[in-house]
Amino acid sequence: MKTYNKSSELKKLTLGKPTHYSNEYNPELLQAVPRKLNRDELNVIDNNLPFIGEDVWYGYELSWLNNKGKPIVAVAEFRFSCHSPSIVESKSFKLYLNSFNQSKFNSWQHVKDHLINDLSKTSGMLAKVMLFPVSTCSALEINEPSAICIDELDITIKNYQLNPSVLNQSSSMKKEVITESLVSHLLKSNCLITNQPDWASVYITYTGQAINHASLLEYLISFRQHNEFHEQCVERIFCDLKEHCEISELTVFARYTRRGGLDINPFRSTSTKYAPTTRTLRQ
Repeated sequence: MKTYNKSSELKKLTLGKPTHYSNEYNPELLQAVPRKLNRDELNVIDNNLPFIGEDVWYGYELSWLNNKGKPIVAVAEFRFSCHSPSIVESKSFKLYLNSFNQSKFNSWQHVKDHLINDLSKTSGMLAKVMLFPVSTCSALEINEPSAICIDELDITIKNYQLNPSVLNQSSSMKKEVITESLVSHLLKSNCLITNQPDWASVYITYTGQAINHASLLEYLISFRQHNEFHEQCVERIFCDLKEHCEISELTVFARYTRRGGLDINPFRSTSTKYAPTTRTLRQ
């Protein structure tokens, strides 16, 4: 597993290396990671994805100077299609956004145009960008979902290494098709390069034969010592559930906590009707 973690593409990244912070706008700071790296391991073909979705990022530390040298601050929303050839490496993204700090721009639209152009080039597909004043960003309002939280189940955990085999359903469960929404706030994985912890709430909505909640919780906890990027973890969860559970429709959405002024929230689904709108006080 993770045969791609020593790939030449990852060795080129600034992630985990000493950092120089630029005060002047510099799009060359952005770095891409091919989605293909972990999709090969998951047997996912880029031109025939088993899911739709996007990676939704929020930037909380975006600032620039207007023409008079006065600082402007904003909250940014970035959306990258899961069909884009590459993800934007998060540390390079933070360095890039910091490079706006001492640069002058004519208007909010001028900043937005630069962001769209630079991020689209890096990801290989048109990126969507929205800028908000810090006082009004409806997408960041706390909105708890109507989902069953499985975290209070009384289970014993002895293994913290990724183990999708625990998803195999109990034969004693009723064989009936249901639709339900589940949530766990116990998802923790680690950065593929630096081993820093990544924390998330994961929301799962499915239609199919009932998933054993205890087995699902054990599976999610098994990510605790697993090293992958946020987007890769969500695609792995989606693929493992599709492989090991008898389900026809599936949505997996992980809302990660922010680091360095950015959070990453990957969404993968068989349907557009479960577009995510949830946010807890952790995010």
